[in-house]
Amino acid sequence: MMDFSALSAEFPRDVVHWRAQALTRDGKKALALAYLDARDVMDRLDEVCGPNNWQSEITETAKGRVICRLGVRVNDEWVWKSDGAGDTAVEGEKGGISDALKRAAVHWGIGRYLYRLDAVWAPCETYEKNGKAYWKSWDGSPWDSVRGRKAPPEKPKEQPRDPRKIADALLKAVKSVKDSKDLENTIAGGTKFDAAWEWLRENDPPKAGEVNVAVNDARERLGGPIIHGDQQVAAE
Repeated sequence: MMDFSALSAEFPRDVVHWRAQALTRDGKKALALAYLDARDVMDRLDEVCGPNNWQSEITETAKGRVICRLGVRVNDEWVWKSDGAGDTAVEGEKGGISDALKRAAVHWGIGRYLYRLDAVWAPCETYEKNGKAYWKSWDGSPWDSVRGRKAPPEKPKEQPRDPRKIADALLKAVKSVKDSKDLENTIAGGTKFDAAWEWLRENDPPKAGEVNVAVNDARERLGGPIIHGDQQVAAE
């Protein structure tokens, strides 16, 4: 059974990023807002739910707001939670999609604890332009300025997984899917499969071919598109 409490577990502190929101009048400190990278959110979903047990859908409202529906398979039924975001000043539409995914993930508990941190005013360095001070960099880690929160225990470093074992796990998952949508989610959902696939194509072509044949057999069985040759089976 899926351990949903694991979704809300704290992340290693070096995974959390900090954005400067405002400066003090003397420019010596900035209001630090914590946030996660969308890829770390995807990794958490992969680790807790499994690559084939979660999916996301992106839509856009008439006013340009990006909405993400994040679904998790619970007892063979999909449960959906959603949230939205606008385009970001840095990455535009791409940033809006990432932000919408992260906000939807908060509804599942992922990174929610970061919203509960007290206001963090952290030492920083600034630069001046036209007589106004702007944030430049943090002077140390903003975590040092977080009150009343101990660092989570460090997890042992994850050993690199054998690409062949990743391929074997995908083969097993592909053979168990029941419809084409589940198949495509299984193929596209594993964030660690892309690198393994590239390695297999270069170093173990027979295993890469075995994966390709299995995926095509499943697609033919379920009425999905067929991929020929050595094309990558993972979604672009």
